[in-house]
Amino acid sequence: MTAPTQPHSTRRERTGWYFYDWACSAYSTTVVTVFLGPFLTTVTEQAAGCALGADECTGRVHPLGLSIAAGSFFPYMVSLSVLLTVLVLPVMGAIADRTPRRKPLLAATAFTGAAATVAFAFVTGERYLLGGILLVISNVALGASVVVYNSFLPRLAGPDERDKVSSRGWALGYLGGGLLLALNLLAVTLFSVDGDDQRTLDLARWSIVSAGVWWALFTLVPLRALREHPPAALEQQRGNVLTDGFRQLGHTLRGLRAYPLTLFFLAAFLVYNDGIQTVISLASQYGTEELHLGQSVLIVTILIVQFLAFAGALLLGALAGRIGAKRTVLLALAAWLGVILAAFWLPERAALPFMALGAAIGLVMGGSQALSRSMYAQLIPAGREGEYYGFYEISDKGTSWLGPLAFGLVYQLTNSYRIGLVSLVVFFVAGGILLAAVPLRRAIVAAGNTPPTLT
Repeated sequence: MTAPTQPHSTRRERTGWYFYDWACSAYSTTVVTVFLGPFLTTVTEQAAGCALGADECTGRVHPLGLSIAAGSFFPYMVSLSVLLTVLVLPVMGAIADRTPRRKPLLAATAFTGAAATVAFAFVTGERYLLGGILLVISNVALGASVVVYNSFLPRLAGPDERDKVSSRGWALGYLGGGLLLALNLLAVTLFSVDGDDQRTLDLARWSIVSAGVWWALFTLVPLRALREHPPAALEQQRGNVLTDGFRQLGHTLRGLRAYPLTLFFLAAFLVYNDGIQTVISLASQYGTEELHLGQSVLIVTILIVQFLAFAGALLLGALAGRIGAKRTVLLALAAWLGVILAAFWLPERAALPFMALGAAIGLVMGGSQALSRSMYAQLIPAGREGEYYGFYEISDKGTSWLGPLAFGLVYQLTNSYRIGLVSLVVFFVAGGILLAAVPLRRAIVAAGNTPPTLT
C-alpha cells in the first residue's frame, strides 16, 4: 500500500462540504429534536383512543398484533430505524469507497430522506403507522447520506486541520438548523390559536415538511461544489459496485481485528454518543409529556441549543487545539452527565430552568460530536473512509438504538419519563471510561496515519 498523500482541497470545496451539514441538520433539529417526537406521539395517542390534548394517556396501540404503550411507540421506531442502519450503513460506506463517483450516492440518499420527510404531509388523523414508516426511511437515508458526506473529510483536510474543518461543519449545521427552526417558531407563534390542539398539530406537521424541503434545496450546494475523489487503483473494481460493496464489507469486518485500537475507540463512541443522541431525540417528548411544557417553549429552548451549539462547536474546537481533542471530549462528557442529573429534578411547567438546561446542552453538544468525528478520521486506514464511517454513523446525526430502547422499556415498566431519562447515565459513564482508556496517538500510528500535534 502506498503512503497516503496530503489532502488538497479548495476553499470552495470545503465550503460546499460544510453546507451539507447546513442542509441535513434541519432534519435533525426541526424533525428529530423538536417536532417529530411530540407529533408522532400525539398521533399514536389518538389511534390509542386518547383525546387530543389530554395531559396523560395510558392507551395502547397494536401494530402487527403487538401491544405497545402509546408513549413508547416513537422511541421504539427510532430504535428500529437504527437497527436497520446497522445493515445498511456499513454496506453504503463500502460502496462509497469503491465507486469512482460519490456525489451521485450523496444525491440519491439525501433526496430519498428529504422526500420521506416531505411525505409527513400525509400523516393525518390516526395514521401513526405511516408516520413510523416514514421515520424509519428518513432516518436510514439520513445516516446513509452522512456516511458518504463524512468520507470526504480525510480527503479535504490533513491531520492538523481536521478538528477545525469538522468543527466548522458542525457549527454551520447548527446555524442552519437553528435558522429553519426560528422560521418555524415564527410560524407557530403567528398561526397557533390557544386551545386549538388540532391547529398546533397541523403546524407541527408542516414544520416537519419544511425540513424536507430545506434538506433537498441546500443539498444542491455540496453537489455543485465538491469534486470527486476516485478510489485508489487497487480499490476501484470493474465489477458490480453493489456486490463489490457487500464483499468489501465482509473483508472489513474480518480486517477490523488488525486495528483493535480503532475498534476500541469506535466502541467508546457508540456508547457515549448513543446517550447524546437519545437526549437530543427525546428531549421534546420529555418536555411535552413529563414537564407539560408548550410547543413554543420547546422551540425557543431548541433555538437556544442550536445557536449556542454553533458557538460551542467553535469554542471546543479551539480548546482541542490547546489540550487535545480527547481531553476536550472527556470534559464534554462530564458536562453531559451533569445535564442528565439536572434534568431529572426539573419542575413541571417551569420554562426558565428547562431553557437554562438547554443552554448547557448547546455549549457541549456540537464540540463533543465534531471532535469525535475528526478523531475517528485519524484512526481510519487510508482508502477505507466510507466503510469505516458506515460503522461510525450507526450512532450519529440523531440515530441511536440502545438509548431509546432503554428509555422506552423503562417507561413501559414504570410509566415515568424521569426514571427513563436517568437510565441514560450509564451511557455517559461507560463511554467516558472507554474513551479515557484509548491510547489515541498509538491508535493513529497503528492505522498508518500521522498523528496531529495534539491528540
